[in-house]
Amino acid sequence: MLLPPELVALLTPPPPARLPLPPPAHLAGGVRLLRGAVYSAPAGIRPLELDLWLPEEPRDEPHGGWPVIVHLHGGGWRAGTRGDMGPRMRDWRPGPFARLARAGFAVAGVDYRLSGEAIYPAQLDDVTAALAWLHTRAAELGLDTRRIVAWGESAGAHLAALLALTAPTPVSGCVAWYGPMDLTTLPAQATPPGAYDPADPGTREALLIGAAIADAPDRARAASPVTHVTADAPPFLILHGTDDAAIPLAQGARLAAALRDAGVEVDFRPVPGADHAWAGLSDREVERCFDTSLRFARARTAA
Repeated sequence: MLLPPELVALLTPPPPARLPLPPPAHLAGGVRLLRGAVYSAPAGIRPLELDLWLPEEPRDEPHGGWPVIVHLHGGGWRAGTRGDMGPRMRDWRPGPFARLARAGFAVAGVDYRLSGEAIYPAQLDDVTAALAWLHTRAAELGLDTRRIVAWGESAGAHLAALLALTAPTPVSGCVAWYGPMDLTTLPAQATPPGAYDPADPGTREALLIGAAIADAPDRARAASPVTHVTADAPPFLILHGTDDAAIPLAQGARLAAALRDAGVEVDFRPVPGADHAWAGLSDREVERCFDTSLRFARARTAA
């Protein structure tokens, strides 16, 4: 039945840019956490949220606000949570996002629709909407959205790279940990040879694009960061394990080569002995990957 316009207006929620912000939790070590801010409300599904980790002290006034890290979680586009930087850091105290906030960054841990909810490009649409929300609310949150680094691991690295390469508002850099960067070449790079069937509609990548890679090569190309590389891309730091059994090292190398060919600054660092999600590394070596990425983020957002 049709509702009267005044009732429709009453029942329509305000846009996310006008919703109240969550109350902050004040954590040890000088960190504030705003958990569960709604940044997008696509019709017919759950509202999409982000958590925002902020330094407790006043914002970085000389630069107009805190630089921002937009973090995108892994999980094969099928699983994962916005508060997770990967299994090797789940027991860190303080956690990795709190560490970044203590280092002077605002950190947005972002939800996005999983492939069981929607196929690509919904995921890129979501993280692009999160970036727009941060720009809209920058003044009240004390953010300097001229200084943003996209950072992701695994499937999140794929989305972070796509965000950095396609965002309507430019970002300052991208940190990509062991992500799939060219879906069309994954089958040929799998080990042992033949381990990846491009005609299989049940692979993580097929579920992302809604069809087997062999049946939808145009969709696979469109969902691949290498397709979107231009000379205007921001600098990249790509860390990828030499022994990665899930996403071959050649994927990171493929994106690095495309960036270099376009004249873009890229630091590609194979991590010796590392499997996917930094399995096989010592705790100290995992810390080194984190510290390397933090140094990159600092360099890219320095005044």
